[in-house]
Amino acid sequence: MYEALPKAMNVRNVLFTCFFLLFILLPERTYAEQQQGSTENIMKWQMKWGDQDELDEGPPSIKSDDGWSNMSEGDTLPEKPYSNSTAWIKIHLPTIKFDRPGMLLSNIFGQRIKVFLENKEIYSSNIRFLYDKNNIFLPLEVSGGGKNIYIGIQTTKDQVGIQELPQIGNSEDLLHQFLLKDVINIILGSSFLFIALVIFICSIFLNKVHSSSWISLSIIIAGFGVLVLIYSPFLYTFYNDYSDVYLQLLDVALFVLIPSMTYFFELVLGTGYHSILTKFRKFQCAYSIVCFICLVVYLVIPRNFFEMYYNLTVDMFVLIVVVQLVLLTVHSIMQALKGNRNGILLAVGLIVLEITCVTEFIWFLIRSGSYDLFIWKWGVTVFILSLILVLGRNYAQNHNQVIKYAKELELFNTDLHRSEKLSIISELAASVAHEVKNPLQVTRGFLQFLTNRYSNQEKIYITMALEELDRASNIITDFLTFAKPQFESITLLDLNKELKHVEGIMMPLANLQGGRIQMQIPVHLRVKGNSSKLKQAFINVIKNSIEALSENGEINIWAYEEEDQTVIHIQDNGEGMSANELIKLGEPYFSSKTKGTGLGLMVSYRIIEVMDGSIEFKSEKGVGTEAIIRLPSAND
Repeated sequence: MYEALPKAMNVRNVLFTCFFLLFILLPERTYAEQQQGSTENIMKWQMKWGDQDELDEGPPSIKSDDGWSNMSEGDTLPEKPYSNSTAWIKIHLPTIKFDRPGMLLSNIFGQRIKVFLENKEIYSSNIRFLYDKNNIFLPLEVSGGGKNIYIGIQTTKDQVGIQELPQIGNSEDLLHQFLLKDVINIILGSSFLFIALVIFICSIFLNKVHSSSWISLSIIIAGFGVLVLIYSPFLYTFYNDYSDVYLQLLDVALFVLIPSMTYFFELVLGTGYHSILTKFRKFQCAYSIVCFICLVVYLVIPRNFFEMYYNLTVDMFVLIVVVQLVLLTVHSIMQALKGNRNGILLAVGLIVLEITCVTEFIWFLIRSGSYDLFIWKWGVTVFILSLILVLGRNYAQNHNQVIKYAKELELFNTDLHRSEKLSIISELAASVAHEVKNPLQVTRGFLQFLTNRYSNQEKIYITMALEELDRASNIITDFLTFAKPQFESITLLDLNKELKHVEGIMMPLANLQGGRIQMQIPVHLRVKGNSSKLKQAFINVIKNSIEALSENGEINIWAYEEEDQTVIHIQDNGEGMSANELIKLGEPYFSSKTKGTGLGLMVSYRIIEVMDGSIEFKSEKGVGTEAIIRLPSAND
């Protein structure tokens, strides 16, 4: 149960992340569609070109009727003439039938924008950034119906104008729709940053071996979070004064992001052919350091250093990212073809990211720039999910490995404890057995001599004493065998013949218990050992099985060859043993029988151990017990 816990938690967290990201990436138009009945679209407007000074002078400089062109939805955004730097858009307001009116201007392309209601300036923005898509909300008055809205736009880009129909409606509805357009990016970017923070905090509690991948992943997710946030017009609409800071923050995030991605793949999938990922990562780190230095210089002398900084951080950066994606994709696919599941996950995530970005960029070019990029966010989300899945999978594998090592350590400690106990008993048995056996033999001799000189009743007592002496002598013999199970002579033994002999010895005892022995031993199996010791080991095991039988009991014995080992199974349908009893099996003085000492099975363990074999027991209470004995095969 505990082994499956990390996997279950990992799956739960991934599913939660998927549903959460799916929720925040729902189409942005849902709310707008619900509000269609409370808004009115302006279907046509006019546009003309002017000089830069006209934007500062305002509408009086362009109010003449000359030069205006009619525009409507679906028209291609006009390209800026070389001789003109300002575009003017005139929107005639219809009669306003809303109590608290407002206007929403979506996807206006421009960097410096001023909006006038007739001659009165009601909005102004100046985005000092390459990003030029704006969403503008304008509160209006009912008395504004029938008047003209003038929008002055300046930009360094080629395209300028309105991409979507202007809307007039209730201020609350339009403001909600206005906020919803950009707040999705804020939520998504903030979610990425939050996930990155959680992963980074978790990495603090890990050792150095595992914390590297966690920290690199947190940097990757944080980098994409910053990218999503800064892509949003929300920041430039409400916090335009910090636009330069956004640009610098984006540069820093990208400088850190690219080597972190390579490093994460290097940790998860290896260094690649001739350590190419390691070499490329070192180059990226050097490039990022140079970019950091250039950023500092650019902040000090921006005018003299802009062109060099732009070429270094834009043109060269794009080339490095393309090379990086190719390397990571090829490496992931190669690992995936080798059956590496992490390689499969990372290859899928990368390919989805690349397909979405390339496809959307091509469509952006086809639409001549009049397209709002948003599908790439899905690609980033899928890629981040693949990274999290890989990290979670590695965590689950590490947890399972720890569980495995803990079990192996427990078994090792059990075997070590057992070996220590057996070593102590062996030394004790060897010293005591030699000292006790000789006096017992002398005592037995005198008792046999006295049997001829006493009456029948007294003979019975002496006979009982002799039997007890014999039992004591057998126990001492077992002690000696356990302590020093060396074989006097080692020969090539026919396992079929040896076990047939054991079957003949044990069959009467089995019949007395109401059971029977069935044996299937191939004639070609050979092992090396001492015949009497081998028989003694099997007799002890079979004797235990017989004593566990009830009426109509059965013992099945079969053997076969498996690679370089001969495997013998002894299975009974007796009373079986519990898990606790099975663990103690083979320990000194443990026996499930009333008068048992446990030495017989210990002797069997020692004999098989000296023969370089092993013995294993499987048992279930009320079902029976199975002994599996493995000995080195002597078949040539």
